[in-house]
Amino acid sequence: MTPKRRNRVILIVLVLAGVGVAVGFALKAFNENLMFFYQPSQVIAGEAPAGRLIRVGGLVTNGSVERQPDGLTVQFAITDNVDTITVQYTGILPDLFREGQGIIARGRLGDDRLFIAEEVLAKHDENYMPPEVADALKASQEAGAGTGNAQ
Repeated sequence: MTPKRRNRVILIVLVLAGVGVAVGFALKAFNENLMFFYQPSQVIAGEAPAGRLIRVGGLVTNGSVERQPDGLTVQFAITDNVDTITVQYTGILPDLFREGQGIIARGRLGDDRLFIAEEVLAKHDENYMPPEVADALKASQEAGAGTGNAQ
Protein backbone atom coordinates (compact mmCIF):
# COMPACT_ATOMS: atom_id res chain seq x y z
CA MET A 1 0.00 0.00 0.00
CA THR A 2 1.37 3.36 -0.97
CA PRO A 3 1.81 6.06 1.68
CA LYS A 4 -0.80 8.25 -0.03
CA ARG A 5 -3.41 5.46 0.04
CA ARG A 6 -2.53 4.60 3.63
CA ASN A 7 -3.06 8.24 4.68
CA ARG A 8 -6.47 8.26 2.98
CA VAL A 9 -7.51 5.07 4.78
CA ILE A 10 -6.39 6.54 8.12
CA LEU A 11 -8.33 9.75 7.39
CA ILE A 12 -11.48 7.79 6.48
CA VAL A 13 -11.23 5.69 9.66
CA LEU A 14 -10.77 8.83 11.80
CA VAL A 15 -13.76 10.55 10.16
CA LEU A 16 -15.94 7.47 10.70
CA ALA A 17 -14.81 7.25 14.33
CA GLY A 18 -15.59 10.93 14.84
CA VAL A 19 -19.06 10.54 13.33
CA GLY A 20 -19.66 7.48 15.53
CA VAL A 21 -18.66 9.39 18.68
CA ALA A 22 -20.88 12.35 17.70
CA VAL A 23 -23.87 10.05 17.10
CA GLY A 24 -23.22 8.35 20.45
CA PHE A 25 -23.24 11.69 22.28
CA ALA A 26 -26.41 12.78 20.48
CA LEU A 27 -28.23 9.54 21.40
CA LYS A 28 -27.08 9.80 25.02
CA ALA A 29 -28.34 13.39 25.27
CA PHE A 30 -31.63 12.44 23.63
CA ASN A 31 -32.14 9.54 26.05
CA GLU A 32 -31.41 11.73 29.10
CA ASN A 33 -33.91 14.38 27.96
CA LEU A 34 -36.66 11.94 26.97
CA MET A 35 -39.73 12.46 29.12
CA PHE A 36 -42.60 9.96 29.18
CA PHE A 37 -46.25 10.67 29.95
CA TYR A 38 -48.10 8.56 32.52
CA GLN A 39 -51.65 8.62 33.78
CA PRO A 40 -52.42 8.19 37.49
CA SER A 41 -53.50 4.55 37.11
CA GLN A 42 -50.13 3.74 35.51
CA VAL A 43 -48.31 5.46 38.38
CA ILE A 44 -50.32 3.48 40.95
CA ALA A 45 -49.59 0.26 39.02
CA GLY A 46 -45.85 0.97 39.35
CA GLU A 47 -45.17 1.56 35.65
CA ALA A 48 -43.67 5.02 36.25
CA PRO A 49 -39.99 5.11 37.27
CA ALA A 50 -39.21 6.67 40.65
CA GLY A 51 -36.69 9.50 40.59
CA ARG A 52 -36.79 10.09 36.83
CA LEU A 53 -38.29 13.19 35.18
CA ILE A 54 -41.76 12.29 33.81
CA ARG A 55 -45.08 13.92 33.01
CA VAL A 56 -48.33 12.98 34.74
CA GLY A 57 -51.70 14.24 33.63
CA GLY A 58 -55.32 14.09 34.62
CA LEU A 59 -58.15 16.07 36.13
CA VAL A 60 -57.66 17.99 39.37
CA THR A 61 -59.92 16.30 41.92
CA ASN A 62 -62.61 18.54 43.41
CA GLY A 63 -61.86 19.54 47.02
CA SER A 64 -58.27 18.29 46.92
CA VAL A 65 -56.34 21.57 46.60
CA GLU A 66 -54.51 22.35 49.85
CA ARG A 67 -52.26 25.40 50.18
CA GLN A 68 -49.42 25.28 52.69
CA PRO A 69 -48.72 28.16 55.12
CA ASP A 70 -45.68 29.30 53.10
CA GLY A 71 -48.08 30.49 50.36
CA LEU A 72 -46.23 28.85 47.49
CA THR A 73 -46.52 25.13 48.17
CA VAL A 74 -49.71 23.50 46.94
CA GLN A 75 -50.76 19.88 47.26
CA PHE A 76 -53.58 18.49 45.14
CA ALA A 77 -54.82 15.21 43.68
CA ILE A 78 -55.22 14.34 40.01
CA THR A 79 -57.29 11.50 38.64
CA ASP A 80 -57.92 9.68 35.38
CA ASN A 81 -61.31 8.53 36.74
CA VAL A 82 -59.75 5.21 37.74
CA ASP A 83 -56.99 6.07 40.22
CA THR A 84 -55.83 9.22 41.98
CA ILE A 85 -52.34 10.42 42.89
CA THR A 86 -51.18 13.35 45.01
CA VAL A 87 -49.07 16.10 43.45
CA GLN A 88 -47.00 18.62 45.37
CA TYR A 89 -45.88 21.81 43.64
CA THR A 90 -43.92 24.77 44.97
CA GLY A 91 -44.32 27.89 42.90
CA ILE A 92 -46.95 30.02 41.26
CA LEU A 93 -49.71 27.97 39.65
CA PRO A 94 -51.03 28.96 36.21
CA ASP A 95 -53.98 31.36 36.23
CA LEU A 96 -56.21 28.73 34.61
CA PHE A 97 -55.47 26.09 37.28
CA ARG A 98 -58.61 25.06 39.17
CA GLU A 99 -60.41 21.98 40.41
CA GLY A 100 -62.04 19.80 37.76
CA GLN A 101 -59.69 20.98 35.00
CA GLY A 102 -57.17 18.96 33.02
CA ILE A 103 -53.51 19.53 33.83
CA ILE A 104 -50.12 18.06 33.06
CA ALA A 105 -47.42 18.15 35.74
CA ARG A 106 -43.73 17.63 34.98
CA GLY A 107 -41.57 16.32 37.80
CA ARG A 108 -40.34 13.27 39.68
CA LEU A 109 -42.12 10.52 41.55
CA GLY A 110 -41.00 10.16 45.15
CA ASP A 111 -40.53 6.93 47.05
CA ASP A 112 -43.89 7.35 48.82
CA ARG A 113 -45.75 7.77 45.46
CA LEU A 114 -46.02 11.52 46.03
CA PHE A 115 -45.40 13.29 42.74
CA ILE A 116 -43.12 16.33 43.20
CA ALA A 117 -43.88 18.67 40.29
CA GLU A 118 -41.39 21.15 38.85
CA GLU A 119 -43.92 22.60 36.41
CA VAL A 120 -47.71 22.54 36.15
CA LEU A 121 -49.46 23.22 32.85
CA ALA A 122 -53.18 23.97 32.70
CA LYS A 123 -55.51 23.96 29.74
CA HIS A 124 -55.79 27.26 27.89
CA ASP A 125 -59.52 27.54 27.12
CA GLU A 126 -62.87 25.92 27.82
CA ASN A 127 -62.74 23.47 24.90
CA TYR A 128 -59.11 22.36 25.09
CA MET A 129 -57.68 19.42 26.97
CA PRO A 130 -54.07 18.25 26.51
CA PRO A 131 -54.11 15.34 24.03
CA GLU A 132 -52.30 13.02 26.44
CA VAL A 133 -54.86 13.69 29.17
CA ALA A 134 -57.82 13.28 26.78
CA ASP A 135 -56.44 9.97 25.48
CA ALA A 136 -55.69 8.73 29.00
CA LEU A 137 -59.18 9.60 30.25
CA LYS A 138 -60.80 7.96 27.24
CA ALA A 139 -58.70 4.80 27.68
CA SER A 140 -59.42 4.61 31.41
CA GLN A 141 -63.16 5.03 30.84
CA GLU A 142 -63.12 2.26 28.21
CA ALA A 143 -61.12 0.00 30.54
CA GLY A 144 -63.52 0.72 33.41
CA ALA A 145 -66.54 -0.02 31.20
CA GLY A 146 -64.98 -3.29 30.06
CA THR A 147 -64.47 -4.57 33.61
CA GLY A 148 -68.01 -3.83 34.71
CA ASN A 149 -67.04 -0.95 37.03
CA ALA A 150 -69.61 1.81 37.17
CA GLN A 151 -68.14 5.20 36.29
